[in-house]
Amino acid sequence: MASYRMRSLLKNRSSVTPSSLFYFSWTRTFSSSQFERVGFIGLGNMGSWMATNLIKAGYTVALHDINQDVMKKFSEKGVLTKNSPLEVAETSDAVITMLPSSEHVMDVYTGLKGILNGGNLLRPGLFIDSSTIDPQTSRKLSAAVSNSSLRVKDGSGPPAMLDAPVSGGILSAENGSLTFMVGGSEEAYRSAKPLFLAMGKNIIYCGGPGNGSAAKVCNNLAMAVSMLGVSEALALGQSLGIAATTLTRIFNSSSARCWSR
Repeated sequence: MASYRMRSLLKNRSSVTPSSLFYFSWTRTFSSSQFERVGFIGLGNMGSWMATNLIKAGYTVALHDINQDVMKKFSEKGVLTKNSPLEVAETSDAVITMLPSSEHVMDVYTGLKGILNGGNLLRPGLFIDSSTIDPQTSRKLSAAVSNSSLRVKDGSGPPAMLDAPVSGGILSAENGSLTFMVGGSEEAYRSAKPLFLAMGKNIIYCGGPGNGSAAKVCNNLAMAVSMLGVSEALALGQSLGIAATTLTRIFNSSSARCWSR
């Protein structure tokens, strides 16, 4: 089932390719000072720690989540919270989203109170989506941003868009040691590196729009296969009379050691 799901995420990839019209058609020079005010949308188990590390790094952060309890925890610490993704975008130089699914991502960007709709047409210079979603949605979103009527606040053109899913789990999010797999404009990737390094330690550029999401799908497929292998090995060992605890000790101290431990 796991490999089938991974393959289904990549179906029709020939019809939506990184070499299509999703690349930016303008030239713009970024500087790290452009992104002193950062919006963060999605304060779940991962996003809360990522936003916290941006605050620790000295960025001025504005937050939004549909969970009012987690918003209250941040606001009580003096962190600015907003009522919608649109309000976050209007006060930020860059916006990062960390959401559960493709549907949530598209709603935050293109929904009624989404980043691309309504209000002031001047927006941040950079959007980063760190959600784990399919590459097609990432490329569709990149096209929507680059083809929108939005303009960066300095008047230089439409905002840039990066897909940058992560690996490492909650502990790495807390410790600021995540791995980022980044797709999009290489210029935008270079400009965003200080933001990534506030939240992670391995920042890997994967190519054009959607390639970060594609890399995450491949990484998750490899992880799923290894987990299935460990499960089968545990079942086999127990059927041959070895205790599961004994097998676990062996796997965790030998070549079978992996994310499944």
